[in-house]
Amino acid sequence: MPQAPLMPKATAVWLIDNTGLTFRQIASFCGLHELEVKGIADGDVAQGIKGLDPITAGELTRDELEKAEANPGHRLEFAKPKTDIPQTRAKKGPRYTPVSRRQDRPDAIAWLLRNHPELPNSAIMKLVGTTKNTIEAIRERTHWNSANIKPVDPVTLGLCTQLMLDQVVAKASAKTGGASKKLGNLGGAKLIPASEIVKQEETPAEIKPLKEEAPAEKTAKDTEYDADSVFAKLKDVKVADEE
Repeated sequence: MPQAPLMPKATAVWLIDNTGLTFRQIASFCGLHELEVKGIADGDVAQGIKGLDPITAGELTRDELEKAEANPGHRLEFAKPKTDIPQTRAKKGPRYTPVSRRQDRPDAIAWLLRNHPELPNSAIMKLVGTTKNTIEAIRERTHWNSANIKPVDPVTLGLCTQLMLDQVVAKASAKTGGASKKLGNLGGAKLIPASEIVKQEETPAEIKPLKEEAPAEKTAKDTEYDADSVFAKLKDVKVADEE
């Protein structure tokens, strides 16, 4: 990102009034448009603004200014600071949670401990924005409000997104080698990642064919009789009666 003076228009006013720089040089140094610098020179822009000396402010050196005045094509460069201040990286801490939702964190921690025992304390701290002492207190049931803590999904409470939860669960499962499957579900419904739900919807369940019932044995009622044999038997019975 190109540097610009702390007060670009005030610096442009001073350079127009006290130097012989071109509008392009001033515009390039101050981070302004060339037409805007021309408007400042004509009095149409930045009326009433007092000029600021960039040399006194430590933004420009006298040698650099003289070099630019001698060569209209020269581009002004900022003066190097006398002291270098190292940039400090912000330390990563627990995720910030709004004050209105901090009372819901124990419920979310209890839900995560019950449904995802494979999650380490660092992952829960990142999701909910809590401390290790609070997690251990809820796990050991030594929390001051243990009697009123009820496990609630942190996604429902708005403490994290479903995508964040799925990523943390998948990462923890990969590290533990599926330890969550060995431990099983400790008293609640297991959270299914969104990717698995979509996969189940895309692949329809297989329809198992019904078992074919074995044909029942034919009883005497179901036996088919021949008409000639029936009449022959009746005839023998009649003859026997006559005798």
